[in-house]
Amino acid sequence: MKKMMVVVCMVGSVVVHPVQSDAEVLMPCSAVLESVVADQVNAKGAALVYKVKLTPSFPRTSISIHANHLPVLSATGEYDGYEGFAFIPNEISWRFKLFPTPEEGGPTWAGRIDDITADVTNSTMEVRLSNSKTGKLGPVILRNRMNACK
Repeated sequence: MKKMMVVVCMVGSVVVHPVQSDAEVLMPCSAVLESVVADQVNAKGAALVYKVKLTPSFPRTSISIHANHLPVLSATGEYDGYEGFAFIPNEISWRFKLFPTPEEGGPTWAGRIDDITADVTNSTMEVRLSNSKTGKLGPVILRNRMNACK
């Protein structure tokens, strides 16, 4: 009888406290953005994702990006800045400007967007080159998926 009770308790604890699925991402969380460019091994970034309540309406999702050791803009041709770019494939995307901080050895680039209303579980976050005059978005420098968010 005691063995049966132990088995019932063990099964009950699994049913009552299921393991989080891979598809579910709990917020707040952060993800490391990795370089997709072979010769830019020092380029890295971080994305912070969480819910913000800035108005009386329902909370929005905020994504902020911090990136270091990005390619020097003068060597990128037609691009004069960086943007954060987040998207859900075949559904929606968001762009936001990253601003440089003056530091020795190159700037840290950072920026955020606070008004996302979509479920970002299946999204991808990137740092991309951009041209502020033409509005053209350039190649990806850093990337990671939201499901890597911890």
